[in-house]
Amino acid sequence: MNWLNRRVRGFRLVDIVALGLLTVLILGVYLAKTIAGGERTKIASVERQIGAEKARIRLLQAEVSHLEQPARIERLSETYLGMAPVSFKREADPEALPDLARKPLTLPAKPVEATPDPIAVAPAAPAAPLATTTQVAQR
Repeated sequence: MNWLNRRVRGFRLVDIVALGLLTVLILGVYLAKTIAGGERTKIASVERQIGAEKARIRLLQAEVSHLEQPARIERLSETYLGMAPVSFKREADPEALPDLARKPLTLPAKPVEATPDPIAVAPAAPAAPLATTTQVAQR
């Protein structure tokens, strides 16, 4: 008897093998689809994170452009550092630079005072205790 025509419990052996292969194929496709769905979820999550990071980068770039505005820097340097724009009397042409380099450096009439370190100047007072005590529940 040929193995193609051999019967097992009323079914041909070829039919049983084909049913087994079909079952394995169905399970393989189901698992591949399930794994692909999980990967698709991970990809969507990463794309959302990328979008959030791009929005954060745009926000930080806008903040940097605000902080680097020349008018703001000029105002802060005048307010906190006492700096002012250079007067036209102190400007030099490129041809005059070698003469200025040979000239000895004159010290300012009034010495510049260093600003004190706020951490070193701050009083070393201990932190105030909590207004109410908290209790941890024991098991």
